[in-house]
Amino acid sequence: DRRNREREREEEAKARERARLDKLAEREREKELDKLAAIKKQYLRSKKPKKRVIKPSEKFRFSFDWENTEGTSRDLNSLYKNPHEAQLLFDRWFRAGMDRRDQKKLAAKNEEMREEIRKKEGVKEKPEEAAVQRLKEAAANTYDTFDMRVDKHWSEKKLEEMTERDWRFSREDFNISHEGSKIPRPMRSWSESKLTSELLKGAERVGYKKPSPLQLAAILLGLQQRDVIGIAETGLGKTAAFVWPMLSYISRLPPSEENEAEGPYTVVMAPTRELAQQIEDETMKFAHYLGIKVVPIVGDQSVEEQRFRIRQGCEVVIAMPGHLLDCLERRYAVLNQCNYVVLDEADRMIDTGFEPQVVGVLDAMPSSNLKPENEDEELDEKRIYRTTYMFSATMPPAVERLARKYLRNPAVVTIGTAGKATDLISEHVIIMKESEKFPRLQKLLDDLGDKTAIVFVNTKKNADTISKNLDKAGYKVTTLQGGRSQEQREISLDGFRAKRFNVLVATDVAGHGIDIPDVANVINYDMANSIEMYTHHIGRTEHAGKIGLATTFLTLHDTDVFFDLKQMLVQSGSPVPP
Repeated sequence: DRRNREREREEEAKARERARLDKLAEREREKELDKLAAIKKQYLRSKKPKKRVIKPSEKFRFSFDWENTEGTSRDLNSLYKNPHEAQLLFDRWFRAGMDRRDQKKLAAKNEEMREEIRKKEGVKEKPEEAAVQRLKEAAANTYDTFDMRVDKHWSEKKLEEMTERDWRFSREDFNISHEGSKIPRPMRSWSESKLTSELLKGAERVGYKKPSPLQLAAILLGLQQRDVIGIAETGLGKTAAFVWPMLSYISRLPPSEENEAEGPYTVVMAPTRELAQQIEDETMKFAHYLGIKVVPIVGDQSVEEQRFRIRQGCEVVIAMPGHLLDCLERRYAVLNQCNYVVLDEADRMIDTGFEPQVVGVLDAMPSSNLKPENEDEELDEKRIYRTTYMFSATMPPAVERLARKYLRNPAVVTIGTAGKATDLISEHVIIMKESEKFPRLQKLLDDLGDKTAIVFVNTKKNADTISKNLDKAGYKVTTLQGGRSQEQREISLDGFRAKRFNVLVATDVAGHGIDIPDVANVINYDMANSIEMYTHHIGRTEHAGKIGLATTFLTLHDTDVFFDLKQMLVQSGSPVPP
């Protein structure tokens, strides 16, 4: 009996201890939820219902004792119900504030009614009156710049038929905005591009049927050798927008064999090896039609090989800033005749610390060929001036500083809104605990089925861990991160593009510039450290006008970006988590 009582007391003590621990755990959970709610309230700044303020004019307005509907005065005279409409269409007169097309339709209808009344009453119109009426109608139908008559859509009109209103609508349809002076009107098709016949044939063979919005606005600027700042996300045809004017510029210069010791004619700088190789592939599609040689300078080649290819002579160098500056300092290459520069993903180059290298390369070019700072000063038609193209998804202060120093009176072309996700991206943000991320990731991937997805993480270690766990779970997954060799990264990218893998776990290496079409979903497993990087990440799923989906996992560790993220979600019309 004593043993039974002792055993019962021990069980009661254990039960009390378990109850106490459960209460403590419940309190901890409540504290965590209260803390989370406080953080949400502080950073998301939930809207409070506003009290409706009644205007004094409404508050003290005189009101009758009867309703307006009880009035009978309108029934006394038919003119109250059918007020007379003044016919102002004689000669050139129209009523202000009303669509002229509607006024013309109404006038034509009234004229038909008058004709019917004349016929019924047997009234014949005199020849003189008929002639005067025809003159009035001809004058009213005369087209002028204020007439709102639209007979054809702007895309169906010939170039000489386009009005300022048509050009404005064409820019609005493609979400094109620009800043700067003397900006040419955008082209509407390849036939209006003024490109060489070789390039147009190459575009047809490659399958470029219609220009993208960025190409519509930027190609003519490049052909005029204007300095250009293009603000647009990847997937909108940026590469072709600067490659074609660049090749057209080179085709007018003497062959490089005559002066190959002076270096290339053009330089293209990119922040990553993958983007540089992508630009090289796109350039080579068209360069061979013109006999133009292209040399890449990236980290996966030996110094001797790069030196040998540069010494052989080339017209175009595509490079990462650090490697190109290294070649210049070692005297492997010179830029004595380079007067065409392209900075692709300029914001990415600045973010990754390439600003000193970019400045070093630009300073190595002949400064005597810079355009005058005064845009009204006439240019010498016989001289070749430096042309600088700069593309970026955002415009941070460092990029603006670089543009002010090296660009002269640039034309700024923006597709959409700078630093804002396009309307074609559907954004979903989910707040959760760290332990809930991987199960939710699996559910999202299961819902996608065979569609492709990019999973972004912030560290190489996390990329490898998630990739291994997904592989064990049976997903076709590959990894793209900076710790892997160039060969491994190329194999991963090629496999993902060829649909051998449908999940790509990546760090910020894939966040910029890399062209991966048909990505169904972008999943930010780790929220990016800045809102600019978040914009780049979700931009991977919107390609060439296709609608994409971006899902982001948020935890308490991401409070630094809560406010900026909320503002971005509100601007884009996406749901904001409670």
